Amino acid sequence: MVMKNDSSTPFALLGHPVGHSLSPAMHNAAFASLGLRARYTLLDVAPRDLTTTLDELHASGFGGLNITIPHKEAACRFLARHHTLAESARALQAVNTIVFQRDGSLVGHNTDAPGFLDALKDAFRASPRGKRVLLLGCGGAGRALALTCARQGAASIHVADVQPAARRRLLRALRQTAPGLPIGGIALSRAARAARECDLIIQATPVGMQPGDPSLLPPDAFRPGHLVFDLIYNPAETPLLAIARAAGARTANGLGMLLHQGARAFRLWTKRPPPIPVMRAALENALQAQKAR
Repeated sequence: MVMKNDSSTPFALLGHPVGHSLSPAMHNAAFASLGLRARYTLLDVAPRDLTTTLDELHASGFGGLNITIPHKEAACRFLARHHTLAESARALQAVNTIVFQRDGSLVGHNTDAPGFLDALKDAFRASPRGKRVLLLGCGGAGRALALTCARQGAASIHVADVQPAARRRLLRALRQTAPGLPIGGIALSRAARAARECDLIIQATPVGMQPGDPSLLPPDAFRPGHLVFDLIYNPAETPLLAIARAAGARTANGLGMLLHQGARAFRLWTKRPPPIPVMRAALENALQAQKAR
């Protein structure tokens, strides 16, 4: 997309809730560093208002959007019916980035998957290949990461969620994506045993974002050698990560994934190389500022 010269092109993150996000700091720093007249904001959109909001923004001169909890799958369905999905979104059936084309059309992408792989490489010098994976949370982000692990050659995948229907949907998608891959669906209350037998544990629920939230897994679920990746980045260490680290596991929060998926979205919107060091520094500074409040 070509940035407007006469006024700022708007971009936004749509979610519910969304006020905790650090994405504006990252993207606005990137726009400024490249001299682009653009502005990134947050829009809290209730699920019932998502399609109406997308139509309104479509007509309002936006350059692009990010989509977060709980809208990724609904946005995918909307764009599949009325606009276009890139291969990444079709494969994962979840959209986290929308590009507003110059011809007025919308294209949905998924940058969560490659952003996750970039973050794993940064944090652990590792990939999902050959690993036994446990995923906690089968929503839009969890679905994308489970399917990415399957496509990247994971040895096995178990998925856990409080909603049996969500588990069943993801298991069907995994069977279609990787026939023959050992998979299983379990209730969150039974996930501790599965965790002990896995190599990579991915936490993809909102649990841990709010003060007082518990860890979804008990201390004896973790061991040295585990790689534990929590998509939450604020707080920097959730109860689950703290317990895992104390047990000797290697841990990482979602800040790296936020950075890398955001950098890929930035490239899609602007057609320019993202200034990753600038974006990383902006995220780290914004997180420190929130801690100081």
